[in-house]
Amino acid sequence: MANRKVHRSSISGRFVKKETAKRNPRTTVTETVKNKCSKRK
Repeated sequence: MANRKVHRSSISGRFVKKETAKRNPRTTVTETVKNKCSKRK
């Protein structure tokens, strides 16, 4: 199962784009989260 990285503003808590996180490294946090496994029956 692959992990993915998400970028979040440390001020507002909202998710931001990769480019925004790169421009503002002091006010953003990059988190690694596991992908949810959706099994169909």
